[in-house]
Amino acid sequence: MQSLKMGRIIPVVALSALLAFTAGCNPKVARVDTNEVTDLSGNWNDTDSRLVSREMIDDVLSRPWISKFNRSKGKAPIVIIGTVRNLSHEHINTRTFIRDLEKELINSGEVEFVASASERDEVRSERRDQDLNASESTRKAMGNEAGADFMLKGTINTIVDAVSGSQARFYQVDLTLIDLESNRKVWVGQKKIKKTVEKSRFGF
Repeated sequence: MQSLKMGRIIPVVALSALLAFTAGCNPKVARVDTNEVTDLSGNWNDTDSRLVSREMIDDVLSRPWISKFNRSKGKAPIVIIGTVRNLSHEHINTRTFIRDLEKELINSGEVEFVASASERDEVRSERRDQDLNASESTRKAMGNEAGADFMLKGTINTIVDAVSGSQARFYQVDLTLIDLESNRKVWVGQKKIKKTVEKSRFGF
């Protein structure tokens, strides 16, 4: 009789364990506002990219270089974003950061903006196609591109300090605005972020 009871109990326990495992495998998904801060791992994230780009563009547009250029040239400066190198210890998608920088620059209305090197290749290919196939009245001629006056480029660095299951992560973003005609650096910006991460029972 006892062995019969055990035979009934074991499948029930196994079924309960299977259901618990299955429930654990199904993630709980919730939609949140894209501007909401979601620091899950402590790594560089969309909030860091958005806030850093906004603060640094606000800073670069408030400096004397832009008013000096406006007075001497009588027009808004044309800017292009060059390379932003990831020198940190983690994978960072610098393309999203560059897009955030571009958005803040363009939307400021203070500067004009030209396409990046990769974007220009695609646009030039389209103009070559137009040269062969588009009508004379709609064809866009080669050789009329606007040249940039300044290039914005930079790096993202990190320092990680860890002890007894805790980490301090220090991010430093350095951007430089360079006069393309003279190679002079007209602005240098820096933004620092520091995060502390406590080790969970599952580890970092």
